[in-house]
Amino acid sequence: MRASRLMSILLLLQTRGRMTAGELADRLEVSVRTIYRDVESLHAAGIPLYGDAGPRGGYRLLDGYRTKLTGLTTEEAESLPLAGLPGPAAELGLGAVVTAAQLKLMAALPVELRDRAGRIRERFHLDAPGWYRDREPVAHLPAVAEAVWNERPVRVRYRRWRAPQEVERRLEPYGLVVKAGSWYLVARCDEQVRTYRVSQILDLHPLPGRFARPAGFDLAAHWQAYLVEFEARLRRGEAVLRLSPGGLERLPGLMTPGVAAAARESAEPEADGWTRVTVPIESVEHATGEFLRLGADAEVISPPELRERLLAVAERMVGLYRAG
Repeated sequence: MRASRLMSILLLLQTRGRMTAGELADRLEVSVRTIYRDVESLHAAGIPLYGDAGPRGGYRLLDGYRTKLTGLTTEEAESLPLAGLPGPAAELGLGAVVTAAQLKLMAALPVELRDRAGRIRERFHLDAPGWYRDREPVAHLPAVAEAVWNERPVRVRYRRWRAPQEVERRLEPYGLVVKAGSWYLVARCDEQVRTYRVSQILDLHPLPGRFARPAGFDLAAHWQAYLVEFEARLRRGEAVLRLSPGGLERLPGLMTPGVAAAARESAEPEADGWTRVTVPIESVEHATGEFLRLGADAEVISPPELRERLLAVAERMVGLYRAG
């Protein structure tokens, strides 16, 4: 552990230039006193490292000195695809490994390319989860990831939306996908490849033996096909509605891309400035909540049961406010 930390100090100074003991301590999550001891050890090993006192001081390497000990370990090389996703990498238990891999790659770059890479990191940041939501608890994520990596079957107790809500399944995990901050497991179960939300796994037990992952299985391609199928399966009906200019403008921010696209393609402007559109819906119950978000900027024309349900909800709301 200490040897790794000494290497990290060298690489940080090589890539960042001057750094104070406090900055090094914060980056390596140790005390300032530990940094002082490490610097003394580097001095004793003959590393041309010196420090300047004062408010603009700090440690730096002698100009022109570059360590060649930048080789990636197996774990660091494997973690490189997650280098742009620090949050998910940390959830998988790979945060420190990804950081070390990035540091070694930066140290190995020529100064000009290193500066350009640093500018990109300073100016662009990916934050995967959506607004107004906390990260889901994913207590079993490391165990799931281990099963995926080592091709080990697992038995899980899983909570689903339909009855019976709690079920047991034997799974052969093929891969993990993170979408909008939520983790999904793609796994074979009963001769079918299915998708499971990791946060809904209540218990997980590794099973003996290994399974054979299908040769050529493309996780990204499978996920894209799943999303298309999911959207088609989800939207089983249609609704015709009129939208005010404001409602038409707000629709893409309130509905899924599939609904927004359908509204765009079916738009028929009317004389009063409103627009008639036809959009897919999952169910009358679900569509009621969705269209209520548009308020008075939307009027449902059909199906009749959806129109009646919205009218009933609106009348109850009026009754509540009038009674108050």
